[in-house]
Amino acid sequence: QVQLVESGGGLVQAGGSLRLSCAASGGTFSDYRMGWFRQAPGKEREFVATISRNAVNTAYRDSVKDRFTISRDNAKNTVYLQMNSLKPEDTAVYYCAAGYGLAPGTYDYWGQGTQVTVSS
Repeated sequence: QVQLVESGGGLVQAGGSLRLSCAASGGTFSDYRMGWFRQAPGKEREFVATISRNAVNTAYRDSVKDRFTISRDNAKNTVYLQMNSLKPEDTAVYYCAAGYGLAPGTYDYWGQGTQVTVSS
């Protein structure tokens, strides 16, 4: 049983930056593929970024690829999402997720979310 707790959300002006953190407990962090998702009001939850267990592989949705960076520190059991050049359309609740196993795109555990609001 893995618990995930996000932090670092807040209100920022367009063009600004935020760094989200997700602290994991209750499992072996390095066994999990980690991801970030977001859900804006009235919209479906969407994939943002993912990082492999050893951090060799990362992937991003196209709209954030040149602005966001996912990273992890397995010694700290923490995954990060550095968000630069934020846009109002980035406003959403951001969720951290952990997936176990080789099947890509599957996640077993989810955090409670942290609100990111970008003003224009």
